[in-house]
Amino acid sequence: MSEDSAAIHRGRWAFAALVGGNLALSFGAMLVRFADTGPVAAAFWRLALALPLLLLLAAREGGLRIPRRSLPVAIGAGLFFAFDLAAWHLGILQTKVANATLFGNAASLLLVVWGIAVARALPRGWQALAILLAFAGSILLMGQSYELSPAYLAGDLLSLLAGALYTGYVLLMQRVRGSIGPWSALTISSAAGLPVLLATALALGETLVPRDWSALVLLALSSQLVGQGLLIWALPRFSPLVIGLTLLVQPLSAALAGWLVFGEALTPVDAVGGLLVGAALVLIRLPSRGERPI
Repeated sequence: MSEDSAAIHRGRWAFAALVGGNLALSFGAMLVRFADTGPVAAAFWRLALALPLLLLLAAREGGLRIPRRSLPVAIGAGLFFAFDLAAWHLGILQTKVANATLFGNAASLLLVVWGIAVARALPRGWQALAILLAFAGSILLMGQSYELSPAYLAGDLLSLLAGALYTGYVLLMQRVRGSIGPWSALTISSAAGLPVLLATALALGETLVPRDWSALVLLALSSQLVGQGLLIWALPRFSPLVIGLTLLVQPLSAALAGWLVFGEALTPVDAVGGLLVGAALVLIRLPSRGERPI
């Protein structure tokens, strides 16, 4: 296999990991609703239950040997992520799932804007078309179930804040992944976020210890271990623009979960929205003029 063929092969696996990670993360909102703790306490257990497995994986990866300059960045990413989870989980319970998904995915738009700013050029060719299709598809998916109401204002604002914080988390983790492995980066960021989430849950007077652990265990395994694990592993291979577009897998997956779990009907408009997001993910893999494939 030539060097170019090997690079393309690795890129396919990385893109599959990026999409798969977002698919796993999309079930987080549903599991938070099923947890019988407070919303921020659920975020705490998401990290705490995953941490022992993350430590084992980090030890196999290299034993948490972290360059001194990378440690503050990883800790900073963990703090961004902790506040993101706190805002997101609180928002989920104060607005509709569709609203929380739509505003929580503000990170996708912010990452696309950041990618354009870093490149100092507007997207062209297939990239430009992929961006248009992805956002049009997401609007169609969420537009029917989204509801603007004063009753949901607090939850909508919290979800929007979560999207902005998640943008900072992704950019910091992408930076730190240049010098340390994915499991080490995820272990440090998870450990850094635990005290923040525990203190916040206690300050809010939330129920901390659940009677039924099943939803929290599933949340830790699917969102933190599988979802974040695949995402952080794939981060160094892609621009913020590509990462932002793949986040839009989550509204598509949320619509499918609503159909499978809650019996919410999928309309022809939902189907068209899903096809547009899928087409965008195919197109973003194609090279624009003068560019090599991702």
